[in-house]
Amino acid sequence: MYTAMLPILLFLLILLQSHIQIAISKKHDTRFFNICPSSRCSESGPEIRFPFRINTSSKSCGVHGMELTCSPDNDTILTLPNLGTAIVQTITYKYGYVTVKLGNSWPSCLLITNQTMMNVTTLLYSSMIDTVSIITCPKMFTLNAGDLLTGPVSCLSSSGKYIYVVSADESMDKIPSTCMVLQSGINILQTSYVDENSDRSTTWNVTVDDFLVRRLVTLKWSQTNITQYCLGCEKSRRQCGYNLARNEAFCKPHVVNVRAISAISSVVFVLILTILATLFYLSRKADKERETRIRIERFLATYRITKPTRYTFKEVKKITKHFKDKLGQGGFGSVYKGELPSGLPVAIKILEGSKGAGEDFINEVATIGRIHHVNIVRLVGFCSEGTRRALVYEFMPNDSLEKYIILRKNGQPLKMEKLLQISIGIARGIEYLHQGCNERILHFDIKPHNILLDENLNPKIADFGLAKLCSKDISAITMTAARGTMGYIAPEVFSRNFGTVSYKSDVYSFGMLLLELIGGTKSQDPDLKNHSDVYFPELVYNRLVLGEELELGMQITTAEAEIARKLIIVAFWCIQWNPIDRPSMMRVVNMLLIGELQNLEMPPMPFVSTRGLVISSISEEE
Repeated sequence: MYTAMLPILLFLLILLQSHIQIAISKKHDTRFFNICPSSRCSESGPEIRFPFRINTSSKSCGVHGMELTCSPDNDTILTLPNLGTAIVQTITYKYGYVTVKLGNSWPSCLLITNQTMMNVTTLLYSSMIDTVSIITCPKMFTLNAGDLLTGPVSCLSSSGKYIYVVSADESMDKIPSTCMVLQSGINILQTSYVDENSDRSTTWNVTVDDFLVRRLVTLKWSQTNITQYCLGCEKSRRQCGYNLARNEAFCKPHVVNVRAISAISSVVFVLILTILATLFYLSRKADKERETRIRIERFLATYRITKPTRYTFKEVKKITKHFKDKLGQGGFGSVYKGELPSGLPVAIKILEGSKGAGEDFINEVATIGRIHHVNIVRLVGFCSEGTRRALVYEFMPNDSLEKYIILRKNGQPLKMEKLLQISIGIARGIEYLHQGCNERILHFDIKPHNILLDENLNPKIADFGLAKLCSKDISAITMTAARGTMGYIAPEVFSRNFGTVSYKSDVYSFGMLLLELIGGTKSQDPDLKNHSDVYFPELVYNRLVLGEELELGMQITTAEAEIARKLIIVAFWCIQWNPIDRPSMMRVVNMLLIGELQNLEMPPMPFVSTRGLVISSISEEE
């Protein structure tokens, strides 16, 4: 499923890249409006923008021949070749019209001639033409509103001769009979206004008086490829710009923040990459989990285990009453109390975050699944269904040995005789793992937490997730990484300088467990009460050698003190740094069963004195 989605996301990624390239191109176009911004000669003057430009701006800001200047009086000036200058009144970019007011250099008398047809330029030309007649009258007469005539024309009139201009569309009946036509069929520029608020190109003709008196002329710029494109931009309510490199006009995008687009594109780009990476990870994880399931099923088929029983996950939920009673939580997952149909109470460990390719699950089933020993917890069954894996153990009502070490700190210790029985039981369980099975089983995680106690406080070794099987005739095994719990791991597991890894590594862990069991404190932690520079095992060893009281934090009899000393002597034999100096578990069991303390040989100090290290370091500094 995840793999099938990868081509789609890759396509989206390519599509996004193309949009980013378009956005970058648009960004270059947007620069035009920064270099050539809209401007005005005055607040009331027309807005000046492409295709017009102020003559002081870059030539690329406008079309040649459509340059405007600002006069000292802040008027917008348009210069028409051969005709002089005119003041721009309005510019209608939507339809391409510009209305100008002719200057005094354009006397109306000169305009009313047969040569009035303006050849403005190829860029600007007159929008329309009107035909008029010129009449002369002996006296002035009153004009009525709406009459298509104007006058008298001052520059042509004199005393007793008044000149009027009459549109060809006007009826001559309105003209006094005393007047006479001087000339007819004269062409002049027709003025017009464009409705800027209308969606249609609507114009109104203006009277000839507007032209002769107000001197207003509406011009329309010619339709080149560039100006024609700009009209389309303006009609879509967007300004027009010009890209000199491409030699083409373009429409200004709607209010768009190019930086925002780039930022959003970058975020989306990273998001898509993240999704791709996640899908790839999930795909790899799914493939790995599939391989794990296949590996576990092959393992189960190879061993053909009839006992313990294989349960479905549905049965596991029924046994635990949908995981109602939780007993504990660890790095491996959670443990729940349950009950089999036969009424047998069980503890079910749900494996979560299984290490490697189901290695911990396989280790458990491959080891305790075939072991039947009074000091090894019994595996009743297991579940392996898809990614769900669980182990079903016999229920231990008295929890783990760690619980009683904690209780001892609170003033509720076990009797020394019981501690000896528990120690012997653990030793026998480990000895069985090393010698009693067809293959030697190395536990690698012997600690109080993994020693469970039944209703009679008999110990049972549990949690074989780190266990390793090897042949009995192999004295050393290879390991790719250290395994176990800090404080209980043998030194050779960390560094081969201390020796080879073997079953003697479990012996070391058992010795540290004994010290913790007797001392009621973590054997790997310093005792900071009275001896800040000496950690607990060394403190106990020094007192043992000197024959001092062990100060175990509880009231004990002489017989109990003998048991404590025996346990400590055995512990120090077990934690010798050189694996060769450690006894086998069979020898450990025999040592624990010895009745007389004097029959036990005193072990050498198993570690370098921390006190000596402190003194040595001070001497070196001096």
